[in-house]
Amino acid sequence: ILLLTVMATAFVGYVLPWGQMSFWGATVITNLLSAIPYIGTTLVEWIW
Repeated sequence: ILLLTVMATAFVGYVLPWGQMSFWGATVITNLLSAIPYIGTTLVEWIW
């Protein structure tokens, strides 16, 4: 659980400025989540 919390904090810190690079970085990271079987696409729709 600690690892997931740290990864979520890093993701939010990366996206926080919300510039062009942050937008595309968030797009790539959330699309990587769609590779998770069964819940991936639902998770991506929930995040976006």
